[in-house]
Amino acid sequence: TPEEICLFDFSGNPREADRGFTKPVELPLHGETLRSRADANVVVHAHPPAVLAATLANLDLVPAFGSFNIPANQIAMEGIPIYPRSILISSREIALDMLATMGDHRACVLRGHGITVVGTTLESALLSALNVNTLAQVALEIAKTGLRAVPIPEEDQALVPKVSKFSPDAGWKFYEAKLRRYGFDK
Repeated sequence: TPEEICLFDFSGNPREADRGFTKPVELPLHGETLRSRADANVVVHAHPPAVLAATLANLDLVPAFGSFNIPANQIAMEGIPIYPRSILISSREIALDMLATMGDHRACVLRGHGITVVGTTLESALLSALNVNTLAQVALEIAKTGLRAVPIPEEDQALVPKVSKFSPDAGWKFYEAKLRRYGFDK
């Protein structure tokens, strides 16, 4: 609810009257990402268990499928860097180190920690985060068979349609409908 949201500046100072909120520990992750990425209006940082497990198992998130989930495939094709330190991104220095690993990619996996994803809209960033999680889930399912995910052949990859990384309408409508089905409104 709106009452549960408190705005802070990038230095951790409340932007409104003090209501007893404390500065988020990983605020530097968000602040430094927004400062350094002109293409980012939104930062999603999450801790999906599948991503945690996949990174700890040293599984690569590769474009192992095409038509199953085209946006996830596209993120994998772009490459998903892995930040190797399993620590809180709690200082400007650590955030800048993570961003050096992330480069201009829209997603970065934080080994044994989670993900950082950027987007121009909340919808695009959230959908990208969900798609990274899907890549991790698929990699884990394949690993259960004793195999590892391998990229689909380049000639097949060339046939996968390209979708705009910032056009989340169809995917977002799917999740909105799913939420409504379970009794959640916008």
